[in-house]
Amino acid sequence: MADDPLERLRRICMGFPETVEKLSHGEPTWFARGRKTFVMYADHHHDDRLAFWCAAPPGAQEARVAEDPERFFRPPYVGHRGWLGVYLDVPGLDWTEIEDIVAEAHEVISATLPKPRRRA
Repeated sequence: MADDPLERLRRICMGFPETVEKLSHGEPTWFARGRKTFVMYADHHHDDRLAFWCAAPPGAQEARVAEDPERFFRPPYVGHRGWLGVYLDVPGLDWTEIEDIVAEAHEVISATLPKPRRRA
């Protein structure tokens, strides 16, 4: 189980408070505060590649894809919004870097959500 990329990604995503996992377009997808997607597992295009797509800060997609197109890509459907595609089937996958990328994604999306109201 520890070597299963989906399970490792799931553990990372579910480590953020108020994260909810649901199926979206047939794939495990994680929502910040149960409302907005920040990471989507991507194994449904039948291209023999495992990956995930995630929100990214402005310019991050372009920089990472230019730096290392063997590990990063512009995902379909959401790439035009700056989302980053990250391959999970590359040799020497750095899970610490994956954790940082997912944390950035969560931060980017959480910043767009209204602040939770506090009860009096």
